[in-house]
Amino acid sequence: MTTIHTPRLILRDFAAHDAADLLAYLSNPIPSCFVDDKITSIDEALTKIAKRQKVGDYIAVCLKDSDKLIGEIFFIKEEPDTYSVGWNFNEHFHGKGYASESARAFIDFLFTEQDARRIYAYVEVDNTASQKLCERLGFRQEGHFVEFISFIKNADGTPKYEDTLQYAILKKEWIANNDAAS
Repeated sequence: MTTIHTPRLILRDFAAHDAADLLAYLSNPIPSCFVDDKITSIDEALTKIAKRQKVGDYIAVCLKDSDKLIGEIFFIKEEPDTYSVGWNFNEHFHGKGYASESARAFIDFLFTEQDARRIYAYVEVDNTASQKLCERLGFRQEGHFVEFISFIKNADGTPKYEDTLQYAILKKEWIANNDAAS
């Protein structure tokens, strides 16, 4: 992947020296959709980093001044020109605009450098921070899937199904929004 620079951040491939920072936010994932990513040791973090390096569908989001890993953006390309995106950040860096800054830069990269036509994101109905981020980025809500997916179980062991929202933006909408902001 190409390294992307923003005023405060660097978006780059994961590196082995990110292990402690990755462990810091994946040892206690906040949104339930990241429960399957939970890790409990540096060795597990290194294994996860090696997989992310090999597959290449996760991007490390790091502070520009220190190269400290504070979160990640992930994506899936659906042929020919659609991408699904998402993000996960260390809770100690929430509320500082880092998710907006990095997601905006990455989405712009997908539209301008990867010739994406459409980008969408799934967000659980209780994850209001990600919903607001999608809206700040100019995404529109396209769907509300009732009892769509289960990441965790109820006390009795049955799956706990969550509602999921789908947000999306087209390249022409992204360009129009950014031209209007200029």
